Amino acid sequence: MDPITIVIIFACIIFLILFLWLVPIGIWFQALISGVHTSLIQLIFMRFRKVPPAVIVNNMVSAAKAGLKVSQNELEAHYLAGGRVNSVVKALISADKANMNLDFKTCTAIDLAGRDVLNAVQTSVNPKVIDTPPVAAVAKDGIQLIAKARVTVRTNIKQLVGGAGEETILARVGEGIVTSIGSATSHKQVLENPDSISKLVLTKGLDSGTAFEILSIDIADIDVGKNIGAQLQMDQANADKNIAQAKAEERRAMAVAQEQEMKAKAQEARAKVIEAEAEVPLAMAEAFRNGNLGIMDYYRMKNIQADTDMRESISKPVTTKEPKSNA
Repeated sequence: MDPITIVIIFACIIFLILFLWLVPIGIWFQALISGVHTSLIQLIFMRFRKVPPAVIVNNMVSAAKAGLKVSQNELEAHYLAGGRVNSVVKALISADKANMNLDFKTCTAIDLAGRDVLNAVQTSVNPKVIDTPPVAAVAKDGIQLIAKARVTVRTNIKQLVGGAGEETILARVGEGIVTSIGSATSHKQVLENPDSISKLVLTKGLDSGTAFEILSIDIADIDVGKNIGAQLQMDQANADKNIAQAKAEERRAMAVAQEQEMKAKAQEARAKVIEAEAEVPLAMAEAFRNGNLGIMDYYRMKNIQADTDMRESISKPVTTKEPKSNA
């Protein structure tokens, strides 16, 4: 076989592959025998619009077999908008079988909003249970209770676009449990009638503005926690004790400061007395020179001073020294 023939055969094979890829004859034949009307030209144009013909045709066939009418243009537009065509068609089929009023426009809007439309339809038909994390609350008697709840919800298709999700449901249920336990006079009442929490929480309309409808709230478990009231009283007592100690220390410091001030004043007064006593001999000498003080006056003053010293020595207690032992 000459090289020219080999090149021709190879070129024919490549042309055939490109032709079969560009002209999806197999997909067109599948649509034809399935009762879905589409032209081969439209399938070729899908390639240029970067839309996979297999995805569009397969979903059109599924919808047609389920008795739904979905146009090719609508599916292409939704695919080009970034939607999930398979989920939308499956959701439409599930909603139709469940006798739910769900049109194509609403379904695509839910899908483009980022919601799982198929899961939403399934949850609307078969409600799901959401387990809340442990919620701690304190009754009026100061005892802490830790409750776990199970929330049965059903998807609300009408509020699925723009409605709050599961996180909001859990937050509202937790808030309702805290309010219900906190309003109880005693924790024993809650332990005896846990259904009172469910009844009170359900009356608050917690599913308002959310994408779900709350069917029931069941308290799965309640555990007794700490005695928060006693703990708060102990903390308050410790705080009062610390405040009292601080005030007592402040008063003691002020007393010490006043004592030091009084000692300083006393030392200052003694210094003045000593200074005044030091001036007495000078004054007496001046009085002798001026003739204001005589010798007899001086002797009388000395006698009085000696008598005063003797009386002070007599008034003092006598201390005896113990003899030292020779041992």
